[in-house]
Amino acid sequence: MSTRWNETHDVVVIGSGGGGLTAAYTAGSAGLRTVVLEKSEYFGGMTAYSGACLWLPGNHIAGKTEEGDTPERALEYVRVLVGDSAPEEMQRAYVTNAARVVEFLTQNPALRFHHGPFPDYYDAPGRVPGGRGIFPAPLAGAELGDLAGNLRGPMAKHRFGREMDLSRLDGGRALIGRLLLAVSGLEAVKLQSGTSFTDLVIDNGRVTGVVARHGQQTTRIRAERGVVLAAGGFEANAELRRRWQGRDSEWTNAPETHTGDAIVAGIAAGAAIAGMENAWWATNLAYPGGKSAFIVGFHGGLFVNGTGRRFANESLPYTQMGQAIVDLEAMGEPALPVYWIFDDRFESVPCIVEVEPDREELRAAGLWHTADTIEGLASRLDLPGEVLAATVARFNSHTASGVDEDFHRGEDEFDLFFARGDGPNPCLVPVDRAPFHAVRIGLGDLGTKGGLVTDPDARVLTESGTAIPGLYATGNTTASATGNVYPGPGAPIGTSMVFGFLAARHLAAGSVAPQPA
Repeated sequence: MSTRWNETHDVVVIGSGGGGLTAAYTAGSAGLRTVVLEKSEYFGGMTAYSGACLWLPGNHIAGKTEEGDTPERALEYVRVLVGDSAPEEMQRAYVTNAARVVEFLTQNPALRFHHGPFPDYYDAPGRVPGGRGIFPAPLAGAELGDLAGNLRGPMAKHRFGREMDLSRLDGGRALIGRLLLAVSGLEAVKLQSGTSFTDLVIDNGRVTGVVARHGQQTTRIRAERGVVLAAGGFEANAELRRRWQGRDSEWTNAPETHTGDAIVAGIAAGAAIAGMENAWWATNLAYPGGKSAFIVGFHGGLFVNGTGRRFANESLPYTQMGQAIVDLEAMGEPALPVYWIFDDRFESVPCIVEVEPDREELRAAGLWHTADTIEGLASRLDLPGEVLAATVARFNSHTASGVDEDFHRGEDEFDLFFARGDGPNPCLVPVDRAPFHAVRIGLGDLGTKGGLVTDPDARVLTESGTAIPGLYATGNTTASATGNVYPGPGAPIGTSMVFGFLAARHLAAGSVAPQPA
């Protein structure tokens, strides 16, 4: 029985983050009639909440300032780290096409980027000193016109209700704003927010369109070339998090709309899945009302778990600190909550925060503790006083010598990037000025990174390895090309943009789906 369509396009893109909009722009630039369906009223997905560093190795922008960055060197770095946790062909497709994406996008004057130092996350062969990251140029909100009101973020406003100056767009909002400018300049592309994707339409084994809901109206949209799923992961779906990861969803930094709809639809269409246990782990600061937010750039204090002891280098990249917490859980250690201990030399938490914490609000909620002694602080945290006092004393001895004998803090380029201390090791700042403070840290994420299995053209694959005709996916909807590793700042957005680009290129070169009789 033939499907009665409400509208027809060449390409339907589900989701409007960096990957979805890159796919839409690439398809539209090739003359393909494309529609972008965004579930919420705001465009941008998790990308809009991000700092929007883009890990796109070998690109010509970073190449102007950093010597030695080539796709070959980047592939060496990725292969050493990722190993067999993702197919080699996916790692190669990501790294070798990254520079092509940047070259293509920057042909449009709306898509401007600059290099900024931000170290790769691992000391491994192929690492580039200073990092490979590029960032979108800031953008005046007024340039977006009517689209400005439909731009997601920032997190402090959307999730915490903070008043903010939105006249200048930076980071992820600048990236999404620039992509929206580029896409809206193409007659072939239509943007539609407030439209929930509910199902794929399949005819004779081929995906031919989607079912979507806008308000109270159900719409069937034909995709003559194909559908690109770029709707994020299942990070905000408590049921799916418990099923695949054994944990809840309340600590994710992703929008509440990221509930795995596209992944579930892909599975129903016969797609294989992989890496469901993985996430782009992060450290979150606990706020009142059950809220939390991503923090980065630690430059003071120390972390302890339920034993009152340190368990990792606090200056690790956030994803490695998150993995350290996951590893503690696996060993049966009291991993959560983590308490961040620091002294009164800091007026607030010593890190970079998206949402500035109010000390008194946190104190009233039992999330900020203060005492005149370390033993007194331990009592407030229900930690063993003698153990915590010994932990702090040992840490302070390391600050005097400049050597962290336990976890080697301050020995890596990434550690030193955020350091602000003035001692022999700028990453090690003593905890010796009373009163002493503690705040609660939890295991957050920037999204899950397991999902539909794809090939180097971003085609969704079945368990047998064959492509499902007409179905493509990118970003956190897919099993990541970097496997269980987060190689450098901007890898989540970078992979999403590369495979969004590759999906659209393959669609542009492909055939039109036959019209059912």
